[in-house]
Amino acid sequence: PSFGFLFDIDGVLVRGKTPIPAARTAFQKLVNSQGQFLVPVVFVTNAGNCLRQKKADQLSHLLGVPISQDQVMMSHSPLRMFKRYHEKCVLVSGQGPLLDIAQDLGFCQPITIETLREKHPLLDAVDHDRRPNVLVRAYFCFKALSVVLFGEPVRWETSLQLIIDVLLTSGYPGNPYHHENYPHIPVLACNMDLMWVAEAQSPRFGHGTFMVCLENIYKKITGKELKYEALMGKPSRLTYLYAEQLLRAQALHRPWHQPIHTLYAVGGSAALSQDDDMDHGWENQLAPAAAAHCRSVLVCTGVYNPHAEVPLETRDSLTEAVFHGHRDFRFDPGLVEPDHIVPDVDAAVDLVFQLENFPP
Repeated sequence: PSFGFLFDIDGVLVRGKTPIPAARTAFQKLVNSQGQFLVPVVFVTNAGNCLRQKKADQLSHLLGVPISQDQVMMSHSPLRMFKRYHEKCVLVSGQGPLLDIAQDLGFCQPITIETLREKHPLLDAVDHDRRPNVLVRAYFCFKALSVVLFGEPVRWETSLQLIIDVLLTSGYPGNPYHHENYPHIPVLACNMDLMWVAEAQSPRFGHGTFMVCLENIYKKITGKELKYEALMGKPSRLTYLYAEQLLRAQALHRPWHQPIHTLYAVGGSAALSQDDDMDHGWENQLAPAAAAHCRSVLVCTGVYNPHAEVPLETRDSLTEAVFHGHRDFRFDPGLVEPDHIVPDVDAAVDLVFQLENFPP
């Protein structure tokens, strides 16, 4: 094969924990009788609340085909390349086994929001029931040298408060704010999805919504923009380049000598460019992109609704009305516009096989 698949998961293969019926049918076409994939496949998800192996096991069960962790790319997977942060103490925010995830990625000194809250009980004051009964100042030797946002937390008010505390004290939460310390300590963020699709009939808040809150609170307090060292997860260029590396690695382990010419992103748009002042030190750890094309194949089982109409009064400003991406990405209507629109993932596989003249 001279092509490979990048499959989104939420809204393409599953809705929440419920598999989409077309997914199993599609993947029976992608494997041979021994369960080996006929073409290179990577699952690209913006989820960041578990390890790759757990996601691979879930997908294997849902789709009925064997999937390895090397075929799974979580939103946080590219953090493996940010080695200069691995030795430093980092504050991590999100859900799931955060310490295990951070350590698996190479971070040696991660600390969670919950641990920080326990060590500085006076800082979390929004919920009156969680305020300490005895006002004792706890001594805790801690300095966060960077902040890693893995995904949306459960208690937003706690995470927003403590992350702001860390940023405005140069990593010493509990100390007085110093607005002159700018730029603040590094912030790396995974998954910028404003909304995502689960079992509910309408999309749910995603990590991108949490980031909007954090950015606006920081700017409201300081008058300055919150800066990110890196943003990863779809649709960042970093994520797609890393996913292509995983596809190449698969080809090396199989008798596939033809270069991968085209990538088909099923459920996602093409990669968007980030602002020029962002950290691009990761680029020297990736081989240059080899695929000539990345084609997006949009399916109608996720956030996209083919029957939704744009109100007349917004059609003149359609660009601003429909772009839900992160503020630090340059909006290019040509990149957001899909190359193909199909009903579901099964139709997507059929379409690609037809375009590539590839007999299953």
